[in-house]
Amino acid sequence: MGKKRIVKTDSTQELESKVKDVEKEELKKAEVKTNTVKVSGKKRVSSGLLYVRSTYNNTVLVLTDKKGNVLATSSSGKLGFKGAKKGTPFAAAKVGETLAIKAQTLGIKEIGAIVKGVGSGRESGIRGFISKGINLTSIKDATPVPHNGPKPKKPRRV
Repeated sequence: MGKKRIVKTDSTQELESKVKDVEKEELKKAEVKTNTVKVSGKKRVSSGLLYVRSTYNNTVLVLTDKKGNVLATSSSGKLGFKGAKKGTPFAAAKVGETLAIKAQTLGIKEIGAIVKGVGSGRESGIRGFISKGINLTSIKDATPVPHNGPKPKKPRRV
């Protein structure tokens, strides 16, 4: 079994050259279209809110505008941390840095932070976010605290 040979005639070579010319023209048209379209599809916002939900297992940061509409989200699991490493302060700092880069593309200059949860990434998520040059106006702790909690189990009778 040898290689199959394709014999090209003059007509097939002409067709191939015409197809290549048409493809080149289409590419040029596509390049012109991409150059003229601006990347401002996302809305520009000057200030927003940063919600930090920090649990023992994960840290999730959500960036919203003042009305509460979500602009961008990120979590340590989304960045590739697995298992117990998702709940570490280092992972939370990396999440904050990646979300800050997204925020800079949206034009955000200042944020207010709302922290919820008892995990170790509470502070470091915010520190990672403001390390990219975005001003922090306020920090609010919204961790739910039970007043009395659920009813305890009955004592065991043996």
